[in-house]
Amino acid sequence: MNRRIELDKIIIDKDEEIALRNRAVIDAAGVLALNLIGSPGCGKTTLLEATIEALQSPTDKRPPLRVGVIEGDVQCTFDRDRILAAGAAATQIETDGACRLDAAMVERALAEVPLDELDILFIENVGNLVCPSGPVLGEHLKVAVVSTPEGDEKPAKYPALFVRSDIVLLTKSDLLPYVDFDLARAEEDCRKLNHKVTVLALAAKSGEGMAAWIDSLRELRETHRGS
Repeated sequence: MNRRIELDKIIIDKDEEIALRNRAVIDAAGVLALNLIGSPGCGKTTLLEATIEALQSPTDKRPPLRVGVIEGDVQCTFDRDRILAAGAAATQIETDGACRLDAAMVERALAEVPLDELDILFIENVGNLVCPSGPVLGEHLKVAVVSTPEGDEKPAKYPALFVRSDIVLLTKSDLLPYVDFDLARAEEDCRKLNHKVTVLALAAKSGEGMAAWIDSLRELRETHRGS
């Protein structure tokens, strides 16, 4: 075996071992964990702010769900501070230049997460469509995020993420009248790559499509709790 391939395999196996430990810790607390992956500026943090408000302070008669976030960034705590201001527990990972989170980083962060006080944990990965798509962190679901200003060709150009994702969120749908984005094409390309994927179009700021996303999270949480 080529030495480079052998070393890569050792690293991958080690990451998977740590990811399994992370999953065991998360499962022991009865928490649903989602790994949120998307480009810088696609709206991940804005989506989380709106999601936190909808889950923790529902306007209907459904019980609130408690949310926590592990924030991954190359540097700075801007996004973590926004999550804290939105009322959710937040833990920061600064990767110091790495283009993705890995299982070991998440393992260290989990030690600071109040899992026993949470129902859902989001892991907001470093902004990138390529590097974070492969590594498993211990999450139950991968969620790909693509904004309409980015262009509808993203699923076709970056297939690895969409093949592995359980949910694809097409964000900033309120901008569709103003940008060159074919919603039908993006949805079709996602399903060509992964026929089981759930595709939702939404706009966190206007609220358009958010109800379907929140309903999905509640259903996933209920299914996970009963499993």
